[in-house]
Amino acid sequence: MRPAPGKRQGGGRALLRERTAVYLLFFLAGTATGTWTARIPAVKEHLGLGDGQFSLALLAIAGGAMAGMTAVGRLVDRLGSSRVMIPAALLQGVVLVPPAYAPHLWALAGALLVFGIVHGILDVAMNANAVEVERAYGRPIMSSFHAVYSIGGFAGATAGSLFAHLDLSAAATFVSVGVVVALLAIWAARWALRSLPSPADGPASAAGSGSAERPKGIVFLGVLAFCCLVGEGASADWSSVYLREDLAASPGLAAAGYAAFSVMMTAGRLAGDRLAARFGAVPLVRCCGLLAAAGLGLALLGGHPAAGVIGFGCFGAGLSCIVPQVFSAAGHRDPAFAGRALARVASIGYLGMLSGPVFIGAVAELTGLPLALAIPAVLAAFVALTATALRTRTAETASR
Repeated sequence: MRPAPGKRQGGGRALLRERTAVYLLFFLAGTATGTWTARIPAVKEHLGLGDGQFSLALLAIAGGAMAGMTAVGRLVDRLGSSRVMIPAALLQGVVLVPPAYAPHLWALAGALLVFGIVHGILDVAMNANAVEVERAYGRPIMSSFHAVYSIGGFAGATAGSLFAHLDLSAAATFVSVGVVVALLAIWAARWALRSLPSPADGPASAAGSGSAERPKGIVFLGVLAFCCLVGEGASADWSSVYLREDLAASPGLAAAGYAAFSVMMTAGRLAGDRLAARFGAVPLVRCCGLLAAAGLGLALLGGHPAAGVIGFGCFGAGLSCIVPQVFSAAGHRDPAFAGRALARVASIGYLGMLSGPVFIGAVAELTGLPLALAIPAVLAAFVALTATALRTRTAETASR
């Protein structure tokens, strides 16, 4: 996957438009997810579903995302990222609407399966395009894209909460936000970097003259993403429970744990590109891993709610830059296989987001929640110790 020839002739203005297009895609993807999350109670109440039944529907969204991520990599390399991400972005606004009209559990599960598939496809394709734009810039910019995804999630959650406050239906919410998402996708389509198929998937390859080899180390990069997303999932599902039940925090202060995590993660990603440009990806990830491990350690050993909130904030700041740098390393390792590399890393990482909280809950039943939450701290330390895996061949050559 490579930028179309001549695309750089537009100079700085063209680059800025291409970067803005990727921002729009990350924002709209986050907005769609945040809006759905905010209206979950309304959908659940409308169908009269219990927690167990509704969890089946949520599994459908997770399974769909995994399927979309896994399947789309080769398509991104074969067609070019822009030809995949723009249709997926338009569909993201469309597939947000059906869950509000589902008449029963299985219809909801089907609608969420489709939503998850589209979201997984968009996730891989827009990250692949972000890598191309970053390559054109010649400096790190991946963290800012992931920060915009977080901002989009906050915007979507805020919009959903506002609609709920006004006592408007989930259908009204999803249709309104879906229209906005589609308009943002159209805007992005006008400015997006147009990429060509990878040489390995072009006519030469089809004729037997392409001989590109798959880049090495991609699975291990996925393992690093897995380690970080276990921590993200654990913070979302267990931070408030830990603060409330183990540290006797008030309900408001218990909720502040995940709020601190989210705010510091977004702030860290906004600063991540400058840090990566100044220090390099490997030192940045090593320091971030250590900060994450130390922060969560403070939350678990501090013995006070305030220490818990501060610790989860440091944990979020530590994790903030790691996944963007992992994605960037995967995409840059070999441009001919960028789509497949990102698909592999994203799907392995997303598995950590899904399975991590469940595993921590199971361990907590045996050992208690504080000891179970030490697992993400150990994984963050592991990332710090193995940060050299992010070196690309180009970086390694330059360092010799």
